[in-house]
Amino acid sequence: MQKLISVRNLSFRYGENPVLQNVTFEIAPHDFILIIGPNGGGKTTLIKLILGILKPWEGEIHFHGAIANRLGYVPQFSGFNRNFPVSTFDMVLTGCINGENYLKRLSRDDIEKTSIILEKLGLYNKRRSNINALSGGQIQKALIARALVSEPVALFLDEPTASIDITSKATLLDLLEEINEKMCVVAITHDPTPFAHTYKHIACLNRTLFFHKRGELDIHTLEQVYGCPVELLGHGIPHTLLKEHH
Repeated sequence: MQKLISVRNLSFRYGENPVLQNVTFEIAPHDFILIIGPNGGGKTTLIKLILGILKPWEGEIHFHGAIANRLGYVPQFSGFNRNFPVSTFDMVLTGCINGENYLKRLSRDDIEKTSIILEKLGLYNKRRSNINALSGGQIQKALIARALVSEPVALFLDEPTASIDITSKATLLDLLEEINEKMCVVAITHDPTPFAHTYKHIACLNRTLFFHKRGELDIHTLEQVYGCPVELLGHGIPHTLLKEHH
């Protein structure tokens, strides 16, 4: 298998609290990976370690090729300040800022790329609107546009379908499927149901990680991850539902 990123024996803790222990898996080009698990299981921490926002306590993250600075990140929608006084265009344009040009005027090429991305994602007619005038689905697409304008080789998303309506969710899923044709997509989610037809691997994480190809996940692994009984239900497409537990 061709490799994009290799994670080897990765461990991390906040103070004395261990969050990740001996996490090992591979990310391939054009992969579509879901990361699921309970709150506090280390999902967001794992992504921040890969992005270089945090440093591992143990283990290593190896990038195959010069891709360390070509990773796109879309944080949780709920943590985004919608009242910040900035236009949609300028917010997306900030995705062009990096360690080499942050003290320089952004180029004509950066402005052109931003226009193209906004047009592609159906936001060009909102480019002059303040971000607080956008719907939840439009905000999520603008955050993705900000990540894409830097031309990444992998896109990492934290709960991309949370806090948006059903119609916006369907549009977003179509967009991610299209993006996956050009790059790797890694998404944290509490609800894998919408991704049932698009994901290629699923990583179950609760301090330790269980990595599976599509169709390999079973109840035993889910119960290990969540620490409680799990029931698998199917209504046209597969999804998981946790039983009530104490």
